[in-house]
Amino acid sequence: MLGKVALIGRQAALAAGAVMRQNYHKPQRVTLKGAIDPVTETDYQAQETIVAIIRQAFPDHDFLAEERQREGGGPAPAEPGAGLAWETDPPRCRWIIDPLDGTVNFAHGFPMFCVSIAFEAEGKLLYGVVYEPLRDELFEAQKGQGALLNGQPIRVSRTDRLERALVATGFPYDIRKRLPETTARLGRVLGAVQGVRRAGSAALDMCYVACGRLDGFFEENLKPWDTAAGLLLITEAGGRLTTFDGGEYDIYSPNILASNGVLHGKLLHCLKG
Repeated sequence: MLGKVALIGRQAALAAGAVMRQNYHKPQRVTLKGAIDPVTETDYQAQETIVAIIRQAFPDHDFLAEERQREGGGPAPAEPGAGLAWETDPPRCRWIIDPLDGTVNFAHGFPMFCVSIAFEAEGKLLYGVVYEPLRDELFEAQKGQGALLNGQPIRVSRTDRLERALVATGFPYDIRKRLPETTARLGRVLGAVQGVRRAGSAALDMCYVACGRLDGFFEENLKPWDTAAGLLLITEAGGRLTTFDGGEYDIYSPNILASNGVLHGKLLHCLKG
């Protein structure tokens, strides 16, 4: 089945990317889910495109998607412990979708956004695809099969010195509530590495770690749809992921450090302070 999953996931990502290209630079109706957390018409249109393609091929599969947290009816899923559906009975097959990662960028015409789609069965991530439509870059990974960029194998970087490392980060939508600790953490990393980038798409940051453009990435308060595909891509490309305290990372963790593996311990030291 995984071959069909990859085919349909790829098709859905490309179709959603076409929606973004078509709508890019067009006027957008923007609403706010939070103080600085927008959603556009294109978010909804891209998600409807993705779900329609997947549902036609796999009518019995479940969805966890950003803009309507659960497609297909029933209560929305949540992090373990929230008391909602799937806490003890996860779906057999589920697609985890961010239809437009980088909505703030898209709404401002800043060219850094993508679609991110992951597939899991029995709670295990098996396939991930991230498509960046403006550069026409398709990142894919299947569990145990490596990671690809436009069909070519990719690997994490070999950078082994922090002072030569290029690292990315992002700021949570509730940054105003956690500004001191976030900026202090950023300052420690800035003082140790060659450069830090904040481009505004966690999924693409993770892809760039996977293909060696970045040596590391860290952020807090991300959601499952932000990191599910990227997690598999980095793992399959030879990288490492943990939480800020060095614990095992999963898509419900409160924070994430991803790296080429070689620099992981040094970056953890910076984050811990």
